[in-house]
Amino acid sequence: MVSGAAAAAAPPSVDGLTHNATAGITRLIRGLDSDETRDQSLDLLCKNRQTCDNLAILLWDSFGTMKVLLEVITSAYRPLLSDNLTDKAVTKVCNAIALLQSVASHPDTKMPFIRATMPVYLYPFLNSKSGERNYECLRLTSLGVIGSLAKVDDPEVVEYLLSTQIFPSCLRCMEFGRTLSKTVATFIIYRILLNEEGLKYCFILAERYLSVSQCLAKLIDQLDEEDEENLPRLLRNVIGCYLRLSENQRTRPQLASYIPWKLMDYKNINILQGDPESLGNLRQLLCNLKISPGSTTRSNGDSPGSLIR
Repeated sequence: MVSGAAAAAAPPSVDGLTHNATAGITRLIRGLDSDETRDQSLDLLCKNRQTCDNLAILLWDSFGTMKVLLEVITSAYRPLLSDNLTDKAVTKVCNAIALLQSVASHPDTKMPFIRATMPVYLYPFLNSKSGERNYECLRLTSLGVIGSLAKVDDPEVVEYLLSTQIFPSCLRCMEFGRTLSKTVATFIIYRILLNEEGLKYCFILAERYLSVSQCLAKLIDQLDEEDEENLPRLLRNVIGCYLRLSENQRTRPQLASYIPWKLMDYKNINILQGDPESLGNLRQLLCNLKISPGSTTRSNGDSPGSLIR
């Protein structure tokens, strides 16, 4: 017979998830309260977060759960600064951040999540300059939370993002992250620029506009051409950002001088052949900036202009 104490300390189970997802998830959430079962509960909650539609609500409304998740996340701050991150610690923190993403994604918990300024706890991971694997995992998982907020067209969300350090933090991720992190960070910037207030924010300060333009240019110049899986999405987001910036007629001459010719390189144009919308956006961008597609050439002298037209 199992004693009450032993039962309380036993690892949580997902046996009931098939028949009763909510009950199983609730047990796992309770498992976060104990040091003995927390790691396994985090892992199982992440693996099973698609099985329960109201996971975000259960996490947000469960007493003390968000506090536990934040404690797990902030436990990585000191190791992050001292380059002493272990794989086990990173996995644990990434699991906690992934659960925050569930909360950020749900329509009923998104705004409470924002009003509680929860994303500020992700700044240390977003602002890291290291490209090592563990730092990249933390960076990418954190960007997933912000991306979940940004992908829904909500003026209040954009207003919040503009009132924080998210915008410059994403520019930093575009500079120091690997291709997938660059892709997500550029998507967030693009979503912000799609909003009129976001576009105004970019142009309020000349330094800010220059930072965005130069960051996009550097990103194109440093493209990892071997990452065939993520390059199309990255190029789509970059072109989208440039197209929005080109809508400001006053700064079009400067923008034309910042855009690397590599963006119109035949290799990148070929990558976009399966994405008519992005090719159309690129054509519109070149039209706005009065750049001729035939003005860029391959190494053998051929122009990629025919591929863009």
